[in-house]
Amino acid sequence: MKWAGGKRWLISNSKSILPNTLEINNYFEPFLGGGAVFFHLEPLSGRLSDLNQDLINSYTVIRDNWADLIEILSKYNKQHCDEFYYDIRATKPKTQLKKAARFIYLNRTCWNGLYRVNKKGEFNVLIGTKTKVILDEDNFQEISILLKRMDIEACDFETSIDRAGAEDFIFVDPPYTVKHNLNGFVKYNENIFSWEDQIRLSKSLTRAIKRGAYVLILNADHSSIKTLYKGVGKMITMERASVIAGSSEARGIYSELAIKCW
Repeated sequence: MKWAGGKRWLISNSKSILPNTLEINNYFEPFLGGGAVFFHLEPLSGRLSDLNQDLINSYTVIRDNWADLIEILSKYNKQHCDEFYYDIRATKPKTQLKKAARFIYLNRTCWNGLYRVNKKGEFNVLIGTKTKVILDEDNFQEISILLKRMDIEACDFETSIDRAGAEDFIFVDPPYTVKHNLNGFVKYNENIFSWEDQIRLSKSLTRAIKRGAYVLILNADHSSIKTLYKGVGKMITMERASVIAGSSEARGIYSELAIKCW
């Protein structure tokens, strides 16, 4: 799935900062999103979680019922057009299978794969330029096999992190914007991930590190984050291209911070 803040760029350019899966017990990812790091590492066991229930439901259906899901998506692929997109966007499916089909269809055909809901919790992103619902590289059966190794849960990040123990690996990628220099960092990010949540996250990770867990944190390359995690691990500044923007002029190269704790 395409996800704002996804880490495919990390796999392409900086995968050397990731651990060898043979050297860890369990893999934890409490902000799953598109799961690029999980699908790259292919760990043998662990826990995947996210607060977005529609996202987690989709992974659960891929794991447990991929064949029926691909059948529905194939039909959507043939029917895709402007009218069909907005009809599906307006629906409220009752079954987990149809909820997952709707979520993946909208993810692949909406503008830039953006996930956004209004105050009523209704998905309201406009149709995008992509027309393929089924991609050439899709292998839902293989993804299902990988996901069967994992516990998958919709929950708060702290619930998941507190379950990690010695020699477990936690990959932490909370929501944040890289465009923090245009405004005060805390103010700019408050609506996507509050500063109180940042503090709560740092405390839960500090507890996990004391239990012997390995932790890799990705966050904004900003002084407030560096102060928050001072003395916790090795800080590495990385550069990446931002692609979520309304015009090419608004896109560019931004720095992000990695904190390696092992």
